[in-house]
Amino acid sequence: MERIMSVEEKIRRAEEIYAKKQERKEPNTARVGIYSNKKDIKLLKKMLIQIVICLTIYFFIYIIQNGNYIFSQDFLNKVNEIISYDTDFATLYENAKNWFNSVINKANTQDNEEGNKEESSEQEQNIGGEQTENINQEIMDLPQLEKDIQTAKNTTSFIKPVEGAVVSSEFGIRNPSTASVPKNHTGIDLAVGIGTKIKSATSGEVVLASTEGDYGNHLKIQIGEVSIIYAHCNAMYVNQGDKIEQGQEIAEVGSTGNSTGPHLHFEVRVSERKINPRSIMEF
Repeated sequence: MERIMSVEEKIRRAEEIYAKKQERKEPNTARVGIYSNKKDIKLLKKMLIQIVICLTIYFFIYIIQNGNYIFSQDFLNKVNEIISYDTDFATLYENAKNWFNSVINKANTQDNEEGNKEESSEQEQNIGGEQTENINQEIMDLPQLEKDIQTAKNTTSFIKPVEGAVVSSEFGIRNPSTASVPKNHTGIDLAVGIGTKIKSATSGEVVLASTEGDYGNHLKIQIGEVSIIYAHCNAMYVNQGDKIEQGQEIAEVGSTGNSTGPHLHFEVRVSERKINPRSIMEF
């Protein structure tokens, strides 16, 4: 059963509760002080802002009242001139667009020209093929070239393969008018009528009798390290494996293969290295 409290105990209990409530209110009093300080800082900032705004307003009022002193008449005239100037923005845009297009077209034209030059250069380099590399190597290797010429002279004697011919193209670098004709000529061209008899410039053995390639109908006669090519023939009188005597009729002048007209392409090689026929005989 609950204990019945006397009047004195109830009064004492009430006083204890009141004392505890008073102790709890003391921290709240401190927080009120902090809040008051923050409020004062905000009021100070607001007052400073108002002062700056007032000073700014006073400054502009001063400028307006003393405008004639601060801004000269020349300055005001320039401002009015700029404001009154009528700018044609449509014309400016068209001019800028045309200039930009002209720059782009010029750049494209230069790129195309450079591309065409590179392509043309590659085509010219490919025309000569293996013949170009061989001739350049022989021209640079002069000691070897001199040895090859001496070897050819020591191996055999030479006679003219055709009579009454005109030299239409020399050995070495040339400037042909036809793109398919190589710039580096590996022999000498003897122009004469179709059907003219071709005599063997030396004795030897026919190691090749062919109708294929740029040489057209052509013969290759070998003697030791020396071999001679007779190209663009109209007809051939000998076959591969035949033994040939110097001065023997072996073919007819023609214009077969990659030829620009009737002639004999006469080519001399020593161990497959080309030499100028004029270095070993007269034409």
